[in-house]
Amino acid sequence: MNTLRNRVQLIGHLGMNPELKTLESGRKLAKFSLATNDSYTNSNGEKVEETEWHNIIAWNKTAELAESFLEKGKEVAIEGKLTTRSWDDDKGQKRYITEIVCNEILFLGKKD
Repeated sequence: MNTLRNRVQLIGHLGMNPELKTLESGRKLAKFSLATNDSYTNSNGEKVEETEWHNIIAWNKTAELAESFLEKGKEVAIEGKLTTRSWDDDKGQKRYITEIVCNEILFLGKKD
């Protein structure tokens, strides 16, 4: 059951091309956003569609794969874990962001 702890699986479309950075340590970091869609019928019988945006980060080989093969609009499945980090902004206020650290990417949709 331990393998189920803090595990996230999503299928969605990329909202932007991955941004790859090489850190001073030599580690590579890719950042991109993923949109997932959900729909339901409201109390008036109308179909409502909602889009949820997720911040995704990937490290090293996974980051290189993301940069090489992913682009805005592509459909992918990702697996990873949720993380939350904080920092102080320019005004000294504490800011938080929740991200998914991606450890697997499955390319979906049609090949170009």
